[in-house]
Amino acid sequence: MTTRCGFAAIIGAPNAGKSTLVNALVGTKIAIVSPKVQTTRMPVRGVAMRGQAQIVFVDTPGIFKPRRRLDRAMVTSAWAGAKDADAIVLIVDAPDLVAQPDGLAARDTHAIIETLKEKGARAVLALNKIDGMKRTDLLPLIGKLNEAGLFDEVFLISALKGDGVEELANWCAARMPESPWLFPEDQAGDITSRLLAAEITREKIYLRLHDELPYASAVETEKWEERADGSVKIDQTIYVQRDGQKAIVLGKGGATIKKIGELARTELEEIFGRRVHLFLFVKVRENWAEEREHYREMGLEFPEE
Repeated sequence: MTTRCGFAAIIGAPNAGKSTLVNALVGTKIAIVSPKVQTTRMPVRGVAMRGQAQIVFVDTPGIFKPRRRLDRAMVTSAWAGAKDADAIVLIVDAPDLVAQPDGLAARDTHAIIETLKEKGARAVLALNKIDGMKRTDLLPLIGKLNEAGLFDEVFLISALKGDGVEELANWCAARMPESPWLFPEDQAGDITSRLLAAEITREKIYLRLHDELPYASAVETEKWEERADGSVKIDQTIYVQRDGQKAIVLGKGGATIKKIGELARTELEEIFGRRVHLFLFVKVRENWAEEREHYREMGLEFPEE
């Protein structure tokens, strides 16, 4: 029987819903999600099966105008994910573009479209968060974005609710080349358990602290100990850049970090299907975002000055 396999890159401006879409396409959580922009820092690959086709969906960091070294690494990673893909899906936050046609997300989206055109690439457009939108708002938006002549198809989706997701997955499956599968059919992604655990904790930090904690924080899984009773002990370090940020993460009497740990542990136990003993530590490392080792652990290339 002929099998098909290939890569579909999900690209877009920050907060367009890329990670939510990849999780919906795969059917399980392999990428973290939060309202904070630029949550995704590295390409995460999720595996979905549609008949005899295996689609490797690449969740890429949001594409925007970079300012810092980490920004540059993330944007470079996103374009690298799209470069060799068999299908490219540009996801757009439709309500935001309608409400703010000259806003930052709209400017980033149009810049992405222009770059794709310059590269001679083709893509499919996924208008996200369309539930509740009026047709009279959607049609002009589709017309404007289609002026680029870039898109082979337009899908109206709600990544959060699952509307239109199956149709998009089937479209991608049909465009995968004949090839042996790259992953076992029951494998959901290529992210390691250690890295996924760190990402889940980082998600809980973002969700718990919202805008209190600046963007420059990181989580690393330092130890992973398998126990005889089938449980696992995980030690993680949260890196921040200043003492004031450390105080925010800890909270009064350690209440904040305790809650972050509880939220992360609960989800990790659901994901791994076993008991998790999670221990969190906070360290100040002023220049962590400039250290080559952190980029290697995130799967990013270290941009030279």
